[in-house]
Amino acid sequence: MAPHPAAAPPDDSWLGPPIDARPFFAPEHTALITTLRALAPADWAREAVPGWSVRDVAAHLLGDCYGRLARHRDGHQEGPAFAPGETLEAYIHRVNQEWVDAHRRVSPAALTDTLELVGGQVARLFEGTDPAALSIGVSWAGVDPAPMWLDSARELTEYWTHRQQIRHATGQDTDPDPRLLSVVLDTFLRALPHTLRDTPAPVGIQVQVCVAGPAGGTWTATAPTAEGNWSLAEPPVARPSALVHLDAETAWRLCVRGIEPADALTRARIDGDARLAEAACQIVSIVR
Repeated sequence: MAPHPAAAPPDDSWLGPPIDARPFFAPEHTALITTLRALAPADWAREAVPGWSVRDVAAHLLGDCYGRLARHRDGHQEGPAFAPGETLEAYIHRVNQEWVDAHRRVSPAALTDTLELVGGQVARLFEGTDPAALSIGVSWAGVDPAPMWLDSARELTEYWTHRQQIRHATGQDTDPDPRLLSVVLDTFLRALPHTLRDTPAPVGIQVQVCVAGPAGGTWTATAPTAEGNWSLAEPPVARPSALVHLDAETAWRLCVRGIEPADALTRARIDGDARLAEAACQIVSIVR
C-alpha cells in the first residue's frame, strides 16, 4: 500500500502494542460470504441498521472493498469530493448513501458474487501489508496518519460489525468466534485514549476497561503530561483509579453505538472513580 505522505513516522506508542489483523481478513471474508449465501430471499429486505436493509449493508461493504482496492492497490484518486464546508463525518455518510442508492438495482445474488470476488482481493491486499507503514488516519482513535496495523485492524472491524448487523437482522446472535471478536475488541479499545482526551486527571492516574470472556482482555489508559496523550503503553498499576468491567457483547455494541453509554453503565460493574469510569464509557470506535 502506498505510504502516507509524512516527513517522519510519528510516535504512536501511546496506542499500545500493534495488532496484527492480517491473518483474519480471509476468515472474516469467508464468514461473510457464507452468511450471505445462507439468507432466504425475504431476509435481504430486513432492516439491518436504521434506514438500510440487509441488501444495503452488503452493497455498502462492496463499496468499502472497491474503495480500498482503488486507493491502496491501484493508486486511483478520483471519486466524490468534499462539498463546501462539509465535515468528514457528513462526507462519509453522504457518499456511502449515494453508493447504496445506486446499487439498489443490483440483485442479492449479484452482490454476493461480486463481494466474493472483490472481497477476496481485499483480503489478499491486507495480507501483504507492512504493519509499520503509514496509512490513512483513524479519526476515532485521534491519529492521522495512522500506522498500517491500526488502519488494517480498523478495516477488519468494519467488515465484522456489518456482518453482525446482518446476522442480527436475520435472527442470528453475534458470531461467538473468539479469534475474530478478540481482534475486534482490541481494536475498538484503542479509542480509549482519544475518548479520555478532555478528561482532567492527575498525571499517572489510570483507567482500566476489563472485558470478560475468551475474547476479552484488559486495557489500561494512563493520564498524560500536559503535552501528551492519554496512553495505552504504560504498565498497569495494582489498583487503578477507575475500573470498568464489561461483558464482550456490551463492550462491542457500546463501541459502535449499538447501545448507548447510559445503557452500558447499567450493565457494567464499576470500581473506583465513577467520573472516570463514566468518561471511559463514552467510547466510540466508528465515524458517526
